[in-house]
Amino acid sequence: MPLERLYEVIVHLGNRKASWNVMNSRQFEISKALGDLNDLAPTGYALGIHIEYTTPKFMFQTYPKPWLDYYSSNGLVMSDPMVAWAFEHVGAKRWSDLDDPAGVMKKAAEFGMKYGIVVSVASEDSRTICGFANAEREFTDAEIARIEETVIWIHDNTCDTAELDDKTVAQLKAMSILVTHPGS
Repeated sequence: MPLERLYEVIVHLGNRKASWNVMNSRQFEISKALGDLNDLAPTGYALGIHIEYTTPKFMFQTYPKPWLDYYSSNGLVMSDPMVAWAFEHVGAKRWSDLDDPAGVMKKAAEFGMKYGIVVSVASEDSRTICGFANAEREFTDAEIARIEETVIWIHDNTCDTAELDDKTVAQLKAMSILVTHPGS
C-alpha cells in the first residue's frame, strides 16, 4: 500500500467522527510507525499484533489483494513457514532462510513477493507476528533492524489495550479494516 494511501486512511478516519479530528500523541505515533513499515516494505506486509491463542487484537495487511485472497481461500496459514517460525522464535529471519516444505513462499513469489522477512515479538501473554515483502531484493541488515525495532515499539505501545484510550483502540480497529480492505 503506498504511503499516500495509508495517510488517506488516517485522514478518512479523522473525518468519520468529529472526535477523531485531532489525533492524540499515541494515535499519531502508532500511525507514523505503521507508515514507516509501509515505506520499508514496498510490496506489503501482514502485521498481527498481540496474538493470544490464534487471534490478533489488531491485524494490518497490505500485501497485494490477489495474494491475500489466494492465501485465505487455500488455508495457507496452517503451512506458512513464517507462522511456524514466528510461534517458536523471537527476532527476525529472511524468508529465504526458512524451511518451506509446502512451497508457500514459492507461491508468494508468483504473486510478486519474492523476498521478505518474518519478525516475531513476544511478551508475557501475547505475541506479535509480521511478514514484510519486497519484490526486487532481499532486505538489508539495516532495514531488518529498523523493521524489527519498529515492530517491537508497536508491540510495546499497544500491549495493554486497557491502557489505550477508547478512541485509540477504535481508531486502530478501524485502520486495520481500512488498510486491509480498502474502500470499506
